[in-house]
Amino acid sequence: MVRRRGVAELARAATLKTVLALPGAVRRRLTSPQVQQGQWLANDVRLMLRLAALAGEPQLGDLDIEGTRVALDQQTAAAGGRRRVASVRDLLLGANEGEGAGGPGALRGRLYVPRSRLLEQRAPLLLFFHGGGFVSGDVESHDGPCRFLAEEAGVRVLSVEYRMGPEHRFPAAHDDAWTAYRWVVEHPDLVGADLDRLAVGGDSAGANLAAHVARQAAAEGLPLAFQLLAYPITDATRTGGSRDEYAEGFLLTGRFIDQVTEAYTPDPATRTDPRISPLLAEDVPAGLAPAHVATAGWDPLRDEGEDYGFVLQRAGVRTEVRRHPSQIHGFLNLVGVAPTARLATRELTSALRAAIG
Repeated sequence: MVRRRGVAELARAATLKTVLALPGAVRRRLTSPQVQQGQWLANDVRLMLRLAALAGEPQLGDLDIEGTRVALDQQTAAAGGRRRVASVRDLLLGANEGEGAGGPGALRGRLYVPRSRLLEQRAPLLLFFHGGGFVSGDVESHDGPCRFLAEEAGVRVLSVEYRMGPEHRFPAAHDDAWTAYRWVVEHPDLVGADLDRLAVGGDSAGANLAAHVARQAAAEGLPLAFQLLAYPITDATRTGGSRDEYAEGFLLTGRFIDQVTEAYTPDPATRTDPRISPLLAEDVPAGLAPAHVATAGWDPLRDEGEDYGFVLQRAGVRTEVRRHPSQIHGFLNLVGVAPTARLATRELTSALRAAIG
């Protein structure tokens, strides 16, 4: 069922959009500059964080899992936007064409078709996995970014939900991601996918799932043309560096990372598994799809994302590693209100368009 935004979410979205659309000179008077390691935090992002603090909004990690799910739903609904696309269709991966429900293993998905691809029977497609620390998020939370990716890149986008912790522990989400990919490969007509121009992608935990699917597809010799990884989790055992330097005050907190790590991988022995920690894998499979790895300068996950991109480069995989030094974790979910986040996300759409569009 489609979750509709309430009055409070609509009001918050309107307020954010209005304030962040103020002239830069006005915005600069409302916040003080922040510089760390030679990086300037974007003014609109600073102002957004300031507004959240003034409103007394809890930081990630302050709430239990259920509270976090509600808070993230509200935040993403307010900031993601509603970019116009040609069509949006909900479906069940695992259901036969024309059926209203699938089997017990069916996964909920949402297909976005851009205006430039409306009349094509087969088109490039991005299989997208949402972020949320393996405990939160769904097709609704990432509706805004998926609309933006589809229309800006000129590709179909299939956003897929998966089982999450703590109800479903590792490797449930990874198994579901692989199931979704295999379903697309086996039923391309149901989503109008050109398998020669098939990509996987996601943000944060979703980027981790996309990286896993890409590695497995290469290992099994299945079609995949590209992987789009936005600030991915690549090492569930990581400490130090950006994990410590940006652990507080920039949306994603170290406390939240610890909370969701415990929820999805309560057994520490599983955290070195290459499915959830591809940076710790012994090798890179031959034939791995080219990658674009985007990181945010003010993000606890920055270092491990970039390190993974460099590992791919050294293994001979055509990989672009792009840091967005003025952004925080989750900038894809800010495309509806923050101009600098929209500009950063547009670089991802350019990479996607160049690869498969």
